[in-house]
Amino acid sequence: MKQSRVDSAIEVAVNILIGAAVSLAAQAVIFPLYGIHVGVGSHLGIVAAFTVVSVARQYVIRRICNGRSPYRWARERLGV
Repeated sequence: MKQSRVDSAIEVAVNILIGAAVSLAAQAVIFPLYGIHVGVGSHLGIVAAFTVVSVARQYVIRRICNGRSPYRWARERLGV
């Protein structure tokens, strides 16, 4: 069963939002261990930047791979 583009986008958005929340919490704990001290606004900015990159990356990969198997690819390209 294939996902529609909208379903793919929704799945990616939910996944990324959860990942962003985890990332924000991890930064708050890990950064001070490395001597990095930034405010909440900086933490949110870093998370936002990486979230945009992650959404684009995951959406593109999902659309490329959705419904594709190595066997189907070979059949389509090689006539096997």
